[in-house]
Amino acid sequence: MIRQTLPFLCFLLLTLIGCKEEPKTVVTRAIEEPKPLWPEYNDSLEIVSNADHEKERMRFKLIQSKTLDRNKVFQPLFAEVNKMDSVTYQRLKPMILEKDIPTLQKHVDNGDFTYETLVRFYLYRIYKYELNPETCLHTIISLNPNVIQEARALDADKNRNHPIYGMPILLKDNIGTTEMPTTAGAIALTEHQTDDAFVVERLKSNGALILGKVNLSEWAYYFCGKCPVGYSAVGGQTLNPYGRKVFETGGSSSGSGTATAANYAVACVGTETSGSILSPSSQNSVVGLKPTIGLLSRSGIVPISSTLDTPGPMTKFVKDNAIVLHAMMGYDKEDDDSVLTSWDDQWFKLDSVPNIVTRRFGVFKDLIEQDSLYRAATEKLRSAGVQIVAFERPDIRLKGFRTLLNVDMKNDLPKYFMAQSKDSVELDLATVEDFVRFNREDSLVRMPYGQRLFEGILSDTTSQETLNILKKSLQIAGRQYFDDAMREHDLDGILSINNYHAGFAAVAKYPALTLPMGFRPTGEPVNMTCIAKQFQEEKLYGMGLGIEGILMARKPPALFMD
Repeated sequence: MIRQTLPFLCFLLLTLIGCKEEPKTVVTRAIEEPKPLWPEYNDSLEIVSNADHEKERMRFKLIQSKTLDRNKVFQPLFAEVNKMDSVTYQRLKPMILEKDIPTLQKHVDNGDFTYETLVRFYLYRIYKYELNPETCLHTIISLNPNVIQEARALDADKNRNHPIYGMPILLKDNIGTTEMPTTAGAIALTEHQTDDAFVVERLKSNGALILGKVNLSEWAYYFCGKCPVGYSAVGGQTLNPYGRKVFETGGSSSGSGTATAANYAVACVGTETSGSILSPSSQNSVVGLKPTIGLLSRSGIVPISSTLDTPGPMTKFVKDNAIVLHAMMGYDKEDDDSVLTSWDDQWFKLDSVPNIVTRRFGVFKDLIEQDSLYRAATEKLRSAGVQIVAFERPDIRLKGFRTLLNVDMKNDLPKYFMAQSKDSVELDLATVEDFVRFNREDSLVRMPYGQRLFEGILSDTTSQETLNILKKSLQIAGRQYFDDAMREHDLDGILSINNYHAGFAAVAKYPALTLPMGFRPTGEPVNMTCIAKQFQEEKLYGMGLGIEGILMARKPPALFMD
């Protein structure tokens, strides 16, 4: 008896391939003799429709990738996806969609579904939306071909040693993993094979399932200058699930934000140098943490700056964010900034929202006056008993910030390739100069928006001695920006909007947790961001849980709730 198959994919095959046979026959034949799941479509009308967008960065030159073979990405797991029928999907949806990790684990314990089924559920959603030009977010770059077998092995073992066990996770495609290339969105790295990054090793050792890789702003948005966020030559243009081609995705962890919002996985991992987790988390109404530098290893991650880079979790809920962070933590002797920390994780099991009425938060007076959503959110916190103190924005500038990034990337990129690359990337592609030269050979495909920032790196002649002085002065400025108010008003944290103060938190090396605050009248998501001092992540999560419980502002994108 032929199993009932996935109606949407049947319809999609009929529509895109032009076949007139019955759906059951089409899907059976697709499994036996793979047919194209994603023929190229004409995106010229979409591009024209955005030509007069009020934001210049949203005036796209292209949407589809010119190089990514989406059929190569989606065909290998298509037969596995078809093992889930629409009835099963609808039965599982209220148990999985928009549920936190502890809830998912309880369902597994109760026998409601297995980890294998959980993986197949998320794959179903990815195929359902990403193979439809009307809903595609261009957020998936690659999928782990072994993920079903890995989930099956976890079901057989059932030796859960961490809440992350069996949870499907998507990685930003500048984070190394053995199953898939690590491209950083750049055509030059299309076949770049690496070992697992340290944080990926930690995830796997705790039982997480690496579902695949997601799109990003190419080279973590330190490449082309005033180009669209979420664009890469490999993945194309990432789109926002709350408004495709209407709202920006934020960058550079664009795919991590959009995939989390669209419920393509339990959680995603992004990276940040300055705002690259906070920005896409805010634009997609998800929770993102930029941790203290050194709390998470950077080994095996394509770098911008060894001074400021860090990975971090992106999730739908604060509790999930802490669970993913904890699963990635560990001392890495290969990372000079790595620290060994101990953390009591028993609060993961808490069912109640922490009481934060004893906490004191600073808010910016100018933002209170200018932003009605921020003002309403802080008043809601105040009404709940939270202590709110308004203060004037300090007049501090981050002089030389770009110089820091320029010189660090010039130095750090070759070191990364010497340490991480295998035979798939030749050593004559290891420096910024090498990649600039490579891109010039086919500028229309490899750099349609130019490579202004890469060229700026080459023209920067700052010495190492000057750089060391600059690093120190920037850190002093960043810490002063927050510390003066924290000390004067005895504050536990400072509340900001989105990634407004990401640069100051970056150079201060302070952690920042962003979580949903609400939506503009246009429907665009906005987040509240809490900044605390070094290695106060546990305290920050406690405050974040309290704020989340008071604001309760996250709403999933309506287009992705079917």
